[in-house]
Amino acid sequence: MRVVTTAQPRQDLDVQPSPLALLLLGREADPKSERGVECPGDLPAPSDPDLVERARAAKEKLGDKVFVLGHHYQRDEVIQFADVTGDSFKLARDAAARPEAEYIVFCGVHFMAESADILTTDDQKVVLPDLAAGCSMADMATAEQVAECWDVLTDAGIADRVVPVSYMNSSADIKAFTGRHGGTICTSSNAQRALEWAFGQGEQVLFLPDQHLGRNTAVRDLGMSLEDCVLYNPHKPNGGLTTEQLRGARMILWRGHCSVHGRFSLDSVNDVRERIPGVRVLVHPECKHEVVSAADEVGSTEYIIKALDAAPAASKWAIGTELNLVRRVAAAHPDKEIVFLDKTVCFCSTMNRIDLPHLVWTLESLADGKTVNRIEVDPETEKYAKLALEQMLALP
Repeated sequence: MRVVTTAQPRQDLDVQPSPLALLLLGREADPKSERGVECPGDLPAPSDPDLVERARAAKEKLGDKVFVLGHHYQRDEVIQFADVTGDSFKLARDAAARPEAEYIVFCGVHFMAESADILTTDDQKVVLPDLAAGCSMADMATAEQVAECWDVLTDAGIADRVVPVSYMNSSADIKAFTGRHGGTICTSSNAQRALEWAFGQGEQVLFLPDQHLGRNTAVRDLGMSLEDCVLYNPHKPNGGLTTEQLRGARMILWRGHCSVHGRFSLDSVNDVRERIPGVRVLVHPECKHEVVSAADEVGSTEYIIKALDAAPAASKWAIGTELNLVRRVAAAHPDKEIVFLDKTVCFCSTMNRIDLPHLVWTLESLADGKTVNRIEVDPETEKYAKLALEQMLALP
């Protein structure tokens, strides 16, 4: 293939980056997306040898005014400055337990920062170091799409017996929808309890936005069949389902998924068992049903960490979750063989947008008295989203 370069672009071609290309570069905003825009200031260069010292100095200057949260999937260079680490809901609750902190710097993604804003006081400012750190799964269910879905359920005559259950990995708008319609939020660790509660309130569940967590919990934990589940596709008329299918389903699953966990396949499981005799396969419930069915253990991020902590020395594990976490737990347990389930390296690309330059820029801006990248949920949305979150906290 011959590559031709020219000093000047041809005048008869008006070549402009597409909106998607600009969005992926972090140079444009999509108001309907979890992804956002570039920083309004100048980032320090990634090659700056003083980045670690600059972050440390800015954090020290802020003192108790700042509380830094680090999600398990963050880079090591960022995690080292986190006051606490954990999954999204644990971190939001940790933030709420620190009312003296004026600034909550959430090293995670957009929906997580929204949840922190909902659960913290009005005086606290939640900051996301890079507004382009979103979640592809959360993007798969917009407020308009879900409202249209509810209209479809209403037309089918079942809305009054459907209870919405939304995964924590959803936007504030979707959490608010859930609260308005008497539903609850769930995490990957309490999804079974959430579904048991929901079926005590109604006859059917609309599960948003991750089809795999909903299907795995219903079939694996509640003993339903795959035939009890239907998949609602927001891009098709009537969700791609007949009225009879909607009426006959127990679980109406939204067509959404995690771009990282969805990469693992049954071939991945079979391959690692062949390569590493005696290996135990441990995966996150956001994985596909066939992967979860073939695994030895299934659990949330916190479950995975605790299981590896408790595992005997010399045991062998293949982990199906985000690579930053797998590398971190492998380094913490040199006495065990811990490998990534898939041969292909796969980080969460949006989680990885938050790097040391973004964190340094954020902390130095706050130390200079300038609030940047604040995440604020409007009062009406917050009111109903909080109802759904509080219902989760009240689960037995």
